Amino acid sequence: MSDSEDRQTVTPTLDRVRLPSDLKSLSDSELKTLAHELRNETISTVSQTGGHLGAGLGVVELTVALHAVFDAPRDKIVWDVGHQCYPHKILTGRRDRIRTLRQKGGLSGFTKRSESPYDPFGAGHSSTSISAAVGFAMGRELGAETGDAIAVIGDGAMSGGMAFEAMNHAGHLGKRLFVVLNDNEMSIAPPVGALSSYLTRLYSEASLQDLKAAAKGAVSLLPEPFQAGARRAKEMLKGMAMGGTLFEELGFTYVGPVDGHDLDQLLPLLRTLKARATGPVLIHALTKKGKGYAPAENRADGGHATAKFDVATGEQKKAPSNAPAYTKVFAQSLIKEAAKDDKIVAITAAMPDGTGLNLFADHYPRRCFDVGIAEQHAVTFSAGLAASGMKPFCAIYSTFLQRGYDQIVHDVAIQRLPVRFAIDRAGLVGADGATHAGSFDVGFMSSLPGMVVMAAADEAELVHMVATAAAHDDGPIAFRYPRGEGVGVEMPEAGVPLEIGRGRMIAEGSRVAILSYGTRLAEVMKAREALQARGLAPTVADARFAKPLDTDLIDRLVAGHEALICIEEGAVGGFGSHVAQYLSEQGVFDHGLKFRSMVLPDTFIDHASPEDMYRSAGMDAPQIEAKVLELLGVAIAKRA
Repeated sequence: MSDSEDRQTVTPTLDRVRLPSDLKSLSDSELKTLAHELRNETISTVSQTGGHLGAGLGVVELTVALHAVFDAPRDKIVWDVGHQCYPHKILTGRRDRIRTLRQKGGLSGFTKRSESPYDPFGAGHSSTSISAAVGFAMGRELGAETGDAIAVIGDGAMSGGMAFEAMNHAGHLGKRLFVVLNDNEMSIAPPVGALSSYLTRLYSEASLQDLKAAAKGAVSLLPEPFQAGARRAKEMLKGMAMGGTLFEELGFTYVGPVDGHDLDQLLPLLRTLKARATGPVLIHALTKKGKGYAPAENRADGGHATAKFDVATGEQKKAPSNAPAYTKVFAQSLIKEAAKDDKIVAITAAMPDGTGLNLFADHYPRRCFDVGIAEQHAVTFSAGLAASGMKPFCAIYSTFLQRGYDQIVHDVAIQRLPVRFAIDRAGLVGADGATHAGSFDVGFMSSLPGMVVMAAADEAELVHMVATAAAHDDGPIAFRYPRGEGVGVEMPEAGVPLEIGRGRMIAEGSRVAILSYGTRLAEVMKAREALQARGLAPTVADARFAKPLDTDLIDRLVAGHEALICIEEGAVGGFGSHVAQYLSEQGVFDHGLKFRSMVLPDTFIDHASPEDMYRSAGMDAPQIEAKVLELLGVAIAKRA
């Protein structure tokens, strides 16, 4: 056999790995080859599926090292957020399904307990990993069948207060626990604030760059050749952060910084720590988001989230659209309002690009604040701004606003402070699945006294709602809008403030009225068209407001129709529940009104396209049509 033929028969290292246990038989040299192949596999996968690319590329070597040294699934590797878990999924028995990522019936884009025993804790929101790992560690101490607990958390996620609450508790408990700080100087947007500056300061000294394997506070755990250098690094670091590192003040042994892409550093360090650590240890690993793929490395966000793309060029393959994205409509509308009122300010929690506030910051940098992954602070900071006389717009995704709910109640609503909540990603969001669905904000916002709650039916309505919020000074106000493009309606030149608590009539009809709240209106109108072909023409109205309700509009619909259907992109307990409560108090059900409320089902809906998710939820046009016919007692043939 020739040398060339012999080379062709060599099995790629990745093909020899079915489960993490297979890594134990590989040499360190083979693990390096594995990391190279794993990076290429990740790039190839995301080019076909879209998803979170940069974070995964930044932890390829960490993933290989952790699985080579620790013994998952007995040892619990908890990935914070989960954006970076694609390489982990490839190594944990899911390579054959990895190209189903984020698709209906396929793998989740995040860690998910029901998907694999190698995903010990599900995630989609940040800053939770250390708390979960502390729980696993204490479970072990109390006799649970579990091994080591390892949390892998990014420097951006460390800006979330929950991470420090967990570290403070872990330091107090003093039990064996590993926290890997994946420090790439970048969360979704470049991390802001004192923590990022502190981490940068830790390794910016040239002397420390020569001591990448140095261990502060863990000198005795390192191989002998490193100990002298480690002692020097420890003394150098002692002068920082008020006489000691922040992490040691919290009770952790601090090890690092270490090059997170260098397996020659990672493997011996992790092996030593696994063999000899007794208490909580923080391993500070320096990485680069998008590592090894130039188009991702060169993007401002490190290739955080991407559509399908061409591997050779990195060019994304996005479907063209004639309608503007809701997020961009919000941003442009807010910029116009800010041009007229210098008291308008904007706040986001580590999502300037996602919320469109990067565009606002381009125009008004001094009036735009990114507070990091700290939704609680974002809400109360906005409350303080409002109390000072400013007009804050707090722009946070629905799913992330859940994290600041106590502050919405205690710091905003009770004090009736005019904070404007711009709630992006309302409703079902598609490939990110249940962790990112905006299912609950209608219920949790509209239950608060004095809160005005609006939902845009289309992109033109969103323009008017931004203007309405800007003009509203009598307490807090919120407006919600979905991910993606609008429906292509004609856009107004400028927003006009709406009358608070007033809906609008869309189409007059008979027998049944449909009261829509939010962007299901487009599907309602499709259903109406189909019903007209059957000789039925429902009345359609757009509620605009969940609170205060337009009771005059509701009374008019009830008086002129035998049936009323409410529809909203939210869970039970929201708009339809408020309508039902009002109707019950009015006694209209005693007089035979037929009423139905179409809401999201009482379950968490798995990732799929938004269209598939709403179909699963029973809220697309054919199902709205069927609901009308069922309510009126009209038989309908089943569709093929």
